Order: sequence, then C-alpha cells, then structure tokens
Amino acid sequence: MDLRFKVRGELPSPAKVLYVDIDDIALDPNEIGGWPWSRHYMAKVTQALVERAGVKVVGVDIVMSDAGFSESIDMEKLINGNREFGRFLFSDPPVILAASFTGSQFRDINGELAERFLPLVADELPPLEEIHAPELPNFMVGQPFPYHPGGVGIIDTYDADTRVVPLYAPSNVRTYYHLAVEILRRYWGLSLETGVRVEGDFLDFMGADGAVVNRVPLRDQQLLEINWFSPWNSEQNLRISFKDVYVYAMFLESEDPEEVSTAEAFFAQDVFQDSIVLIGPVSKLLQDLAPTPFDQAPVPKVGVHGNVLKTILSGQYLNRLTNIQTYGVIFLLTIIVTVLSIVGGMRSVLARGAGLVIMVAYVYLSFFWFESVNWVLPLIAPLGSALSTTLVAVAWQVVDEQKAKGRIKGMFGTYLAPSVVESMIESGRDPELGGHDAVITPYFSDIQSFSAFSEVLTSQQLGELLNEYLTVCTDIIQNEGGTLDKYIGDAVVAMFGAPVDLENHAYKACLVSQLVQQELGELRNKWVSEGDKWPSLVHGMRTRIGLNTGECMIGNMGSRNRFNYTMMGDNVNLAARMESGAKSWGSFTMAAETTRFACEKLGGDRIVFRPLGRIVVKGRFRPVQIHDIVGLRENVSQSTFDCVGLFGEGMKLYYQQDWAGALKKFEQSASLEPFTPGRDAGVQSNPSLVYQRIAANMAVNPPGDDWDGTYVMTEK
Repeated sequence: MDLRFKVRGELPSPAKVLYVDIDDIALDPNEIGGWPWSRHYMAKVTQALVERAGVKVVGVDIVMSDAGFSESIDMEKLINGNREFGRFLFSDPPVILAASFTGSQFRDINGELAERFLPLVADELPPLEEIHAPELPNFMVGQPFPYHPGGVGIIDTYDADTRVVPLYAPSNVRTYYHLAVEILRRYWGLSLETGVRVEGDFLDFMGADGAVVNRVPLRDQQLLEINWFSPWNSEQNLRISFKDVYVYAMFLESEDPEEVSTAEAFFAQDVFQDSIVLIGPVSKLLQDLAPTPFDQAPVPKVGVHGNVLKTILSGQYLNRLTNIQTYGVIFLLTIIVTVLSIVGGMRSVLARGAGLVIMVAYVYLSFFWFESVNWVLPLIAPLGSALSTTLVAVAWQVVDEQKAKGRIKGMFGTYLAPSVVESMIESGRDPELGGHDAVITPYFSDIQSFSAFSEVLTSQQLGELLNEYLTVCTDIIQNEGGTLDKYIGDAVVAMFGAPVDLENHAYKACLVSQLVQQELGELRNKWVSEGDKWPSLVHGMRTRIGLNTGECMIGNMGSRNRFNYTMMGDNVNLAARMESGAKSWGSFTMAAETTRFACEKLGGDRIVFRPLGRIVVKGRFRPVQIHDIVGLRENVSQSTFDCVGLFGEGMKLYYQQDWAGALKKFEQSASLEPFTPGRDAGVQSNPSLVYQRIAANMAVNPPGDDWDGTYVMTEK
C-alpha cells in the first residue's frame, strides 16, 4: 500500500489546512518553555486565530488532561490558565479539543480501577454501559466556574497506525466522533445534535433541512481508510510555529502601535483566511510520531487528521473489493498463471512468459487503478497465491517428470548400459536426426550354424535358448560400457565409444568378446547338465565375434518421426566382415589390426592376440591385417602360448614362401590349439588347420615372386 502512494505521488489539497506546530522552538526554555504548558498559551493562540486571523475551525491534537501536570506546578498559574481558556471556550468558538480512548487507566465513580479501550463495532462489543467514555479535556479551576469546553473529537487510530481511523465510537455517555468529523461539522456549520448521523455503512453530515451535505463510506460500519495526499514535509502542508502565533497574539494586546500593526498584518495573511488549523505536537520530545504511507521515518501524527479532512473534503475515498470479489480475483489469477506455468511441449516457454506477463500486467493494473480511480486491488494475496500454487504445481510437475524420466531411463536402460544412460542424461544433449564422425569400435557377433538350430528346436525352445544367450551377451556389453545397437535374429550388434565417449573402447570391446565366450562356455555346461532338454547341437553352440576400430558415422538415422541410434560407414562394414570371415580362419573372435593397436595402447597386454595375416575382404580393395583373439592372459594356458609361438614361426616361413617349413610349424601348433575339431564340441576348424591347407595349396600352386602375403577372400 505504501508503494502505491509513493508511485501515485501527491494529490492537490481540496482545502486550506494549516498546521500550527508545537515544535522544539516553542518548547525552548528561552521561548515558551517546557511541556506541559499553562492553558493560557492555548487560549491566546486559538482566540487570535478565530477572532483575528479568520480561520474557519481550529482542531487541537492534544488531550488536555490534568493528569499530565506535575505536582510541583504553580497551581495558581495552572488555574488561571484554565480559567482563561475556559472563558474563551464558553463562547462556543469553532475550536475542537481532543479526546482519546487509547492507553489510559482510571478509577471510575465507584473507585474501581478501569481501563479505556477503543470500541470497534465489527468486534463483539460488551454492553454499552460497560464501554467507558474516552479521556476528555479537563479544566481544574479550583472553584466552581461556569464554562463550556467546546466540541471534542477522538484522535485514536486503528491499531495505533496512521492508515485507518474510527470516525466514531460508542460509549456509556454518548457517541463520540473523530476530531476530523467534528472539525468538518463546525466547518460546514452543522448542528451539534443533528449534524452527523451514522446509518449502516455510511456516516452522513446532515443539514438543518435534513438533507445530506456529505456522505462518507465506512469500512466495517465504523472505519475510514485514509487516502494520504502528501508526505509530511510537502509544500502543500502549510506550517507555522506555535511560538510565532503566540508572539503575534500577544502583540495584539501591546501598547506599542507598531507591534499591534505588525500583529494585525501577520494575522491578515491569506494563509489564515478560511483555513482549517490543526494544532499538534511535532517535536520528537513529545513522542507523538509514526510512519505514514509517504514517510518511512516517523513524522508527527497530527498529519493523520489533516489527511482525514482532505479525504472527506475531496470525496476521494479508497475502495476495496468485497471478500467474494477478492477470492474470485485470487482464484482466477492463480488458475491462469498456474495453468500457463505447467504447460508442456514446444509452447511451454511461451506459456510461462505469458503467465509472467499476466502477473506484471496485474501489478500494473493495481497501481493504475489506485492512481486513477482510488481502487485498491488485492496485490499480495493474488500474487502470493499464484506464485506459491505455481511453485507447488511446478514442483509436482518436476516430480512427475522425474518419474517419467525414471521410466524412460528404465526403458532406455534395456538398450544401453545404465551408466551410459546416466551419462547421456547428464550431458544435457537432446537426441536429433543426423550424426557425426567419431572413432569407435563396432562389435558384431553371430551364432555358428544357427539355421540348423531352427530345424531341431521348436519355436518355444528356440525363443528360450536365444533369450538366455542374448541376455548374457547384452548384460556383459552394457556392464562394460558398450551400447547395444540392435539384434538381428541371433546376431548382436553393439558399439563401444558412442554415444558417450569411452577412451579405451577398443580394449573394452576385446574384453567383452572374451567374457562372452567364457559365459557361453558356462551356458554349454548348464545345457549339458539339463539332460535331454536340449539336443546335442545345443551342447556345442559357438558364437563368432568380429571387431574393428576406426572412424564411423554415428547418430540418429531414419525418418524425422522415427529413428534409431546406430552406426554406419566402411569401418562398420569391416567389423561385420571380421565376424563373418572368422569362420574361414578357424577363429571365434577376429579383430582388425587397428583394434589390436588401440587395445594394447590403453589396455596393456591383458588381451592375447595372434596375427592371422593380411587379407582383402570381399567388397574391399585394401588389405587388412587380421588377428585372432586367443583369450585373456590370465586364462591362457602355457600350451596355448606355445601354440601361438609355433604358429607365429610358421607365419614367418609362410611369408618367406617356405611352404614345407611353414607346413611343419602349423602341424606342430595344431596339436596345441585350444580348440580342436572332434575333441571340442562345435569346433570345426582352427587357424593352424586353415594355414596347413593354405600352405599345402601354395606348395602346389606358388603365387609368384611379387606376392606380398595378402590373401584375397572370395566369401563374406
């Protein structure tokens, strides 16, 4: 509310309101002196203002109670001052004195201790006879003296604040009206008995003919919310020191004609003519200060009465919505902003922006309406409700999205390793159609002679067998950070190094190939242990794996509406040829030379390789050095190492075209091969046997002197 007043700024005053300040100058011992004063000073000032300055009404914002005087005061001076002021008030001048309900204890006529309180009509009031009258002006005169104390008005504010005042209050004596109401009653010349009437939600100023002179809307049938016109130190607030007025009032009684003339000129100023004068304390010593909507630092509270006067005189009353209307605004703004804030999809940013714009527009509207038509739209409750409800809704949406993300993560985790899925989520990159080049290691595997399985197994058996095998393969791939690309029947296609970077992808791919071969061995033992459940063909099931490392195109390939994350390129095709060509070389895991180099660079010598020579695969023209992956070093027996050594010696003689020597070495290594036909189920050949046939054929059909050792394959 204070911000609305400050943004709106000052309003022009509808009447001439003059403040006569009881300030530090007046309280100076060299001037009038310390407080409380003799009523003599108030008598001289009010009389001069009314009779010589031509003011319309004087309001005194001081409760003139004898309780404020010290016991050591000069009683004769006190009584004389009371008599002097009383004589002036007896003539019923337009002077209104202050009364107050707030903060005073007293003894009633029975001597019982009682406390005054401001009776609020909106509260549950006690019986009228229990509501004590406010503390009224009191004049100690020492002996009976007939005088009339003039009009009185209460100066209480609601909750001791400066924003709301009660315009009247009932009591066990009579109804008392606010100081400003009594001032205006005299200002308009209305009757003390019938000039003011309260009916329902209105306080009416009534003319002698019964017509309503001015109607004031009430809040809670009693209160007025002040429309503050200006800060205290505004140029529109006419102010003068009480001391100055008193000095010139005394000049009027001077025997010096010059002083009298000076005083008459002073009181003839236009600032006094037809004005409403408010006499009140402004010195900090008198502690009658409080903040206002315009003033953050406490200022004199006499300004409250001036702004109440201006509010009523201007008719610019502050209007508020009813409770039902307020609830409607809160509900409507909350629903609109909350709905816009939780809109999903492509329009979510636009919707959230619209919600913010609506809230800003509502704030602007509340300030605009306040400035233009004095309407106070609720601000904190609607905005607070909209923001808090939106926060709850967004929090709920986040929780729901996290659940959805968890479900997606779980579903996506059936295709990728959980660690890979987590890395993709943390990367913050959204999937998009298209791809990029990256060095990875494609992985292809296929069950040896799988078509034969379809002939001897029922569809149910085939599905059970394949699912068990593929589960083992997939778990191993994902556990080592690989990404499952796809299943093609019994074939498994995977990639290492994408979509999340994996520095040692070649080593991981080689490691997975050997772990899969080991687990397949365990499965074969399990199937054998299950007796007649599986035919002997299953007991000897073998898989061949092909690996290659190189630059590939990876990304989302397909249509704009549906695509797969996959890999493409020559190096992918070569990896597939490694798998299909492994059969021709008697190998169960065959890798290109790039894979061996990358593996040994980052994986050490844990993977045992055996060079199988240079070949040109079908569909390509450049020769490729191929290698058989013998196994993991910790699992390779000494006889197998001896086999690899003899095989290597045979390859050297082979390249030297020493066919007889090479054949002899291959015969020796064949006896030490880890997989031998006839001995090991499902084994049809091995590298030593393959090269025995090749060397024997070369001996019969030599390749010529320009031969570089490359073998051209005619099959995939």
